[in-house]
Amino acid sequence: MNGTSTSLIQAIRGPIMLIALGSLVAMDYFGIYGFSRTWPMLIILFGILKLLERIANPHPVPPPTPSGGNVI
Repeated sequence: MNGTSTSLIQAIRGPIMLIALGSLVAMDYFGIYGFSRTWPMLIILFGILKLLERIANPHPVPPPTPSGGNVI
């Protein structure tokens, strides 16, 4: 995965969250499940999207400092 997939995940995060929120509110409106029981799904979905973003763009490891001298 590269930077393009990271920007794609960032671009679709908002619409996916809005669709999920709308679906949960609709389920509450139609009496399937109450919103008070389903709102944690939004937190789980947000966490999954952030995890995918991290997997798509891992941060490079900084180079080690030289051990031969004092670093000020």
